[in-house]
Amino acid sequence: MEGSELKAITEEVQQKSAFLDLVRMEMSKVIIGQKHLVGSLLIALLADGHILLEGVPGLAKTLSIRTLARIVDVQFSRIQFTPDLLPADLIGTLVYSQRSEEFAVKKGPVFANFILADEINRAPAKVQSALLEAMQEKQVTIGERTYDLPRPFLVMATQNPLEQEGTYPLPEAQVDRFMLKVLIDYPKREEERQIIRLNLEEKFPEPKVVVSGEQIEAVRSTVRKIYLSDKIENYILDIVFATRKPEDYGLDDLATYVRYGASPRASIYLALAAKAKAFIEHRAFVLPDDIKSVVHDVMRHRIGLTYEAEAENITTEDIINRIINTIEVP
Repeated sequence: MEGSELKAITEEVQQKSAFLDLVRMEMSKVIIGQKHLVGSLLIALLADGHILLEGVPGLAKTLSIRTLARIVDVQFSRIQFTPDLLPADLIGTLVYSQRSEEFAVKKGPVFANFILADEINRAPAKVQSALLEAMQEKQVTIGERTYDLPRPFLVMATQNPLEQEGTYPLPEAQVDRFMLKVLIDYPKREEERQIIRLNLEEKFPEPKVVVSGEQIEAVRSTVRKIYLSDKIENYILDIVFATRKPEDYGLDDLATYVRYGASPRASIYLALAAKAKAFIEHRAFVLPDDIKSVVHDVMRHRIGLTYEAEAENITTEDIINRIINTIEVP
């Protein structure tokens, strides 16, 4: 890329990313701590991806996406996944009208900009597939007609790691459709003190509208323009290929722990998430640190572990850490 092109993109990025500081400020009025969660939501929003959250109840998962929906001024829909949920409860169905003597379409809650799929692993496979098809195709078929979903379209699904009874674990192929899988932890002691005080006040703070859905759609094209050098591209490919053929990268011992490596979606989403991260930092080019900051969230759900790994308590986090510490940084 020539210097004049980079300069033009830099100016465009700095101009169009200015609203993000306001978004984070409005989010911080309602969400105490959880900076990683807020940052991950912004990355998914800017990169047109979806996000899977894993954490115990009460960690502001629902509040975070509801607050973001208010700040972006888009329609929000929360769907509680339960074992008796049907695909029609999600996408909608045809309803017969006796007055007109014909079928009319009744659209389901998936026809919103921001969807919270709460406890997605409590619903059976048919319902999960209906949502994941909507995520992938950005459209839904009801009867003989296909309907486009509103844009921007962001799905945040949650799953509870503690509750195993009555759950239907998401198949690997479906989990792979989420751009990010984020693990949420408890707040720090002082953060929880602030949370108590905030919730005991007479009036809970209301975030202001900062940006529209149309502006987010326009910003996404700028995010894709961010410069990704050949060296950074090769760095991404090395990380992903090291999960598939670890022996080629001097990581022979990992071969016994990895059942299957990351899919090509990992490479695509690593590049996109890193560009979104650079945009959030008001930069027009991707740095290796951008890759390192998103690599765990992008890849932790794309690596299959063997029985040996589980027996030795080796996690995908350990695998990713070994790869990051071994692969040469450009």
